[in-house]
Amino acid sequence: MAAIIEIDRLSKQYGSGTKALDDVSLTIDEGEIIALLGPNGAGKTTLISVICGLVVPTGGTVRVGGHDIRRDWRAARKLIGLVPQEIALPPFESVMNCVRFTRGLYGMAPDDAYLERILRALALWDKRDAATRELSGGMKRRVLIAKALSHRPKVLFLDEPTAGVDVALRREMWEVVGDLRREGVTIILTTHYLEEAEEMADRVGVINRGQLLLVRPTAELMGEFGRKTLIIDLDEALNAVPASLMGRGLELSADGRSLRFDYDTRADRTGIARLLGDLAGQGISVRDVSTRQSSLEEVFLSLVSEEAA
Repeated sequence: MAAIIEIDRLSKQYGSGTKALDDVSLTIDEGEIIALLGPNGAGKTTLISVICGLVVPTGGTVRVGGHDIRRDWRAARKLIGLVPQEIALPPFESVMNCVRFTRGLYGMAPDDAYLERILRALALWDKRDAATRELSGGMKRRVLIAKALSHRPKVLFLDEPTAGVDVALRREMWEVVGDLRREGVTIILTTHYLEEAEEMADRVGVINRGQLLLVRPTAELMGEFGRKTLIIDLDEALNAVPASLMGRGLELSADGRSLRFDYDTRADRTGIARLLGDLAGQGISVRDVSTRQSSLEEVFLSLVSEEAA
């Protein structure tokens, strides 16, 4: 699959000395969804702003669709749609006029039929004549998405797109994202809702202190860095973990009816078979066992804490 975005040794240092981006390199393929995760101030928004031409980099290069963002900025920018974190809309303008205006900024001919399709997909058609100041926060964010899509971009940046949006609207918005991906639009998103990245993204990139720590396919990242938890349900409640099993990392539930055991999926031996054997040797009867995979949030926190150490 052809690359739509090529980032090579990108850096950004402000006059204060703060290094927002530090030698970042990344290639993003056409039609994929990639999630950028990182704590506040990690450099996610700066990276997006540089690619979109809103911030001038200190060093390195970025190409979008083969166009250098500095030498051929007009062609590069035309391929990009951006949904920023901040909601900034003209308060007295109608929804439809806002979207029409943005399309015109890119030199695109009027096409109300296409804009109608976007507004319907975002459940905004009934609000097309409403002033933006009359809309809820979730609806205003949808208008930002409609504006970003108005000129048919090949790449869509979503910077915290569901912040302040209720669960129902969030689900509908992700359905729209899925439709866009099926149409071949490349989507780069930042989000604090890590379950969304886990569900939607083909790849996950982790940024901290301006450095891109890693980029992995989501499933591979979960398999490589994830831990599993073994839940052992007992026939009879225990008052405490037996002394002979102390130091094995066992955690007894509050009601004494189950034991929790965390283990590394990458280890040659997980220790589960030995543990179950030792439990039987202690006369502890096991009723059932189940496992739980670490969430992407747990994996992310583990990676950031390891890098900070």
